[in-house]
Amino acid sequence: MIGGMKQHPALPLWSIAAPLAGWLLLAGTGLGLPGFYSVLIAAGLLASVLAAVHHAEVVAHRVGEPYGTLVLAVAITVIEVALIVSLMLAGGPATAALARDTVFAAVMIILNGMMGLCLLAGGSRHREQTFGLYGVSASLATLAAIVVLTLVLPNYTTSGAGPTYSPSQLGFIATVSLVLYGTFVLVQTVRHRDYFLPPSADNNEEVHAPPPGKQASLLSAALLLVCLAAVVLLAKSLAPTIEAAVAAAGAPKALVGIIIAAVVLLPEGLAALRAAQANRLQTSLNLALGSALASIGLTIPAVAIVSLATGWTLTLGIDIKSTVLLLLSLLVATLSLGTGRTTVLQGTVHLVLFAVYLFTTIVP
Repeated sequence: MIGGMKQHPALPLWSIAAPLAGWLLLAGTGLGLPGFYSVLIAAGLLASVLAAVHHAEVVAHRVGEPYGTLVLAVAITVIEVALIVSLMLAGGPATAALARDTVFAAVMIILNGMMGLCLLAGGSRHREQTFGLYGVSASLATLAAIVVLTLVLPNYTTSGAGPTYSPSQLGFIATVSLVLYGTFVLVQTVRHRDYFLPPSADNNEEVHAPPPGKQASLLSAALLLVCLAAVVLLAKSLAPTIEAAVAAAGAPKALVGIIIAAVVLLPEGLAALRAAQANRLQTSLNLALGSALASIGLTIPAVAIVSLATGWTLTLGIDIKSTVLLLLSLLVATLSLGTGRTTVLQGTVHLVLFAVYLFTTIVP
């Protein structure tokens, strides 16, 4: 079960009320209400995200592991993709770098922020934690390949000017990303499922908790779609306020991508943190790395389709500073998770890298 959370026979009232409240808030966006209404929109957005993840967990528990972690990761990614695509269609060519900024932010948040908190919290409570090397190594290898091909290589191709791919290159890289992610999912769920199972899964009562009934699962599946739609539309209506606030603060536009990625990843980050605190580091790492893989492996093909269909140029290559931080993060993650044992030291190192990433984004 994801994050060690216990499911209840009946769906909590808040998980039903949140998306309904979100849709009611959406109905009021065209009434010209005062600026304080943006705060309500933000609260409705966060509540809808939390409700979406809750319903994804109910569905995940119904289908069982390892599909449970996959369902949650894909649900989170659908939210992210829908946000990026809707903002791209609304903003036009001016949003050429939005997908790059959001995907890069998601990878850095997961590799350093989320993993750092999990390792630090788990190490503080349990001193030393262990996990299976095979699954984590497979995740890191796949993530490194997709990240470099999509965010670094565009800076060094010569078919087009700038950090972009030509249309044929973009189509090829989008296909490669889907192949890598699809192969990873096949390994995770079918061929080598045991690599990704917690060592104590057989004796964990939470894993074997009774799954929700068919009626509750179908209701959660329907509400999940309602939540996802609410999240997309709420974020779209809130985007101008976020962009205006970032511009007023004199911060780079890349901060908008960080905010979007942080909102989307917050619920899954909390689930991973709870798993680490419960000494289930394997589940925590599955959530974190699986989310990173789904984020970049599915987002890039989706925005590539939008780019090819509209003829807009898609900026993918990150700058030199970001490239150094990305490669350093991948190297540190490989070393941190290369022994199958972690302590507070690894968590501290990742959090320091995350702090450097945030600081150098605001103060380039």
